[in-house]
Amino acid sequence: MINIEDFVRVEIKIGKIISAEKVEGSEKLLKLSVDFAEASPRQVISGIAKSYPEPEVLVGRSASFVTNLEPRKIMDLESQAMIMAADNDGMPVILTPEKEVSPGSSVK
Repeated sequence: MINIEDFVRVEIKIGKIISAEKVEGSEKLLKLSVDFAEASPRQVISGIAKSYPEPEVLVGRSASFVTNLEPRKIMDLESQAMIMAADNDGMPVILTPEKEVSPGSSVK
């Protein structure tokens, strides 16, 4: 169990996916460029390619991301956030807002 202070330290924001492509040499990774209403988009590397074999379907969609994790190198690419997804029998399904939400909006 974690306490509420630990939970509120996790920064979850809505990001709008502006590009999505497969990572060369990987069957499960996608490279996303995501708008969080910051000075420049962030690069997010995510293991969702098997659920989204045509990554272009993600372009223009908004999703929930954890945005205050330390950047992480994955296959020599830096990931600057983590997309949130539900596990549907081993296949990730990204979490998206029900209505249009501005990029950078906090999830509470």
